[in-house]
Amino acid sequence: MAHKTPGSAIWDLTWRSHHLWKMLAESLQEQGLNPTVELGWKKTGSLLVSRTHAESDMLKGRVKLLSEAGLKAEYLCSSDLLKQEPDLLVEKDSAAAFLPDDCQLDAHRTVAYIEKTNRDFASKGRYAEFYNDPVKCFIRSDSNGDVKAVQTSKNTLYSKKAIIIAAGCWTGCLMQDLFRNWGMEIHVPVRPRKGHLLALQNFNSLQLNHGLMEAGYVDHPTISGLESSDHGRDLSVSMTATIDTAGNLLIGSSREFVGFSTDLDESVVGYIWKRVGEFFPKLKMLSVSDLSASRKVRIGLRPFMPDGKPVIGPVPGLSNVYLAAGHEGGGLSMIRLPSAYSRSTMDLTLLWIRDDNETDLSKFGNVQNNNQ
Repeated sequence: MAHKTPGSAIWDLTWRSHHLWKMLAESLQEQGLNPTVELGWKKTGSLLVSRTHAESDMLKGRVKLLSEAGLKAEYLCSSDLLKQEPDLLVEKDSAAAFLPDDCQLDAHRTVAYIEKTNRDFASKGRYAEFYNDPVKCFIRSDSNGDVKAVQTSKNTLYSKKAIIIAAGCWTGCLMQDLFRNWGMEIHVPVRPRKGHLLALQNFNSLQLNHGLMEAGYVDHPTISGLESSDHGRDLSVSMTATIDTAGNLLIGSSREFVGFSTDLDESVVGYIWKRVGEFFPKLKMLSVSDLSASRKVRIGLRPFMPDGKPVIGPVPGLSNVYLAAGHEGGGLSMIRLPSAYSRSTMDLTLLWIRDDNETDLSKFGNVQNNNQ
């Protein structure tokens, strides 16, 4: 939560999700389950670290905003910061915003848990999976013009309530394909933003007590000095570092526009290692190439929206088709989740989009129907 801004368009979603994840972790414990095992849940606390006087002033204002919003937030001067993280390079202008109650999740474990829980509704006819069965088109009702079914490669799936399109960074091109033969031109300006994250297994050379990120993570400054052929790539690398529940050191991270490519780019790995080494001197004594046996590089595509706000809401001109996309790297931190499942995730998503009285969804949605 340290890098989130109270009052921003996504704050309400993030704030509520923050509470709901904690409630879910407590609910799992009450059921005799271990949230660390199920979700990779870990109360680490988070530190947003500054290295300049200007950044430190910014953090003071951020701590004030977060505190006024109801979070426990502290401003740490350089000496207090060093006590929290002895392996961090702390200089005279160093400081941090500290949120001791922040927690982290393991994305793979969490998604597996949600999937497992959804399957409990399969026997009631309220959940089904259709993997490796891509959508071909929508089937329109002759009576009212709404979408009555989804045609996939192998199935025709009829809709009783609504259809939710949540295809991440593929949402824009999918929407064009789905509506091309309808005489409708739906524009969703979501783009893929590629990211690299390094996972170092059994890495004991660095001690971390919290999740850390640099202050620059808030606005992702672009790396200067790249070759002219990289124009439009907008590569940015910001220091993030934490240790997950399996003991892996996770460091990153990068953001860039290179289309839908998920190929490993060793130059980006090098940028990440160099950047993290500027904060942790112990890493400068190591070469990332020497760690190839113990490292894994996670590469993914974040659904980026130009205005920084996800698209949430109905598709203009269609009463039963909804969009939920463009959350970039914050999908899990904005998810609509109950403390104890009484509905499937799809039921909850629809309830949230159509009937949510707590969140002003008019803040979201950058969808254009060029035929209206």
